[in-house]
Amino acid sequence: MEIHVIRHTQVAVGKDTCYGQTDVPLADSFSKEVQQFKKQLPSDFDAVYCSPLERCKDLAKALRLNNTLFENALMEMHFGNWENKKWNDINQDELDAWMADFVHVSTPNGENLLQLFERAERFLNALRTRSHKKVLIITHAGIIRCFWASLLDIPLQNVFKIPIGHNEIFVFSLSASQNTDKILKPY
Repeated sequence: MEIHVIRHTQVAVGKDTCYGQTDVPLADSFSKEVQQFKKQLPSDFDAVYCSPLERCKDLAKALRLNNTLFENALMEMHFGNWENKKWNDINQDELDAWMADFVHVSTPNGENLLQLFERAERFLNALRTRSHKKVLIITHAGIIRCFWASLLDIPLQNVFKIPIGHNEIFVFSLSASQNTDKILKPY
């Protein structure tokens, strides 16, 4: 199965703000970014799976993708009490504890990276059982990094070394067995 994974377009929130599952506004460049996706993406997808967060739903709607299935499993990491706060306003002791082991330490009332990874991997394993030939997934950087960690056996503590920009498209082959999964091509 050929999987095309795209990260949503740019948002109108600064890098100084912690957001994961918070619905945030899209940047003014949204229409231009959508046009770029339309030029790059094939149109013959058997299925489209999308995060239910507005920044992904808006992209799916703008791309006029039929039969889009919204999957909670594709939502970004939940930062709990930190959602929509400035990084500088987060309790420093909590932030230090999380930064020291973000794989296992959850944010207050949120997730840790292992929980996000397990959610992403469950989605991939469920997808393996379907008979699609070509799939589009519209999601977030955290989920995409977890896909790569799963597909390429990358240790979770290293996933933030994988750059995932807004508007990026990745293509990989997903098979019945993880042993034969592979990256096909970047866009």
